Amino acid sequence: MSQGMPHQHRYRVDVDWTGNLGSGTQSYRGYERSHEIRVPGKPALAGSSDAAFRGDASRHNPEDLLVAALSSCHMLAYLHLAATAKVVVTAYSDAAEGMMETDADGGRFVEVVLRPTVTISATSDATKAAALHVDAHHACFIASSVNFPVHCEPRIVVEVA
Repeated sequence: MSQGMPHQHRYRVDVDWTGNLGSGTQSYRGYERSHEIRVPGKPALAGSSDAAFRGDASRHNPEDLLVAALSSCHMLAYLHLAATAKVVVTAYSDAAEGMMETDADGGRFVEVVLRPTVTISATSDATKAAALHVDAHHACFIASSVNFPVHCEPRIVVEVA
């Protein structure tokens, strides 16, 4: 296969609704939004809609999972780029937040803001560590797939030698 040929990657997810209380969807309030999300060979996730939409707040909702996908994709791209750039990351955490708006026509995400705190070794270049976030954004497959802006407000912490 030549270098210019696309490589396809498929991802299988099984979602089963578990919220039938006995009468299906005969009424809007007569069923739960509970469901199970399974990826073959991995632990199941308990899903629901957001509590604002009659869901179970103790379960994962699609909106949280979308923000999580963007955050973890950025992190994984960043860690890869840091390793190849010789920036030694010793800790990484993100406090990501998504903004969705709803109106009479439905709902849509309007932005996600990633707020990673990256700790690097004392011998690493903090300027390079900060700049790698731009490259990580472009390398993130999920960010490249959404139709709303994904902003990154990184904080770099340098370990004391």
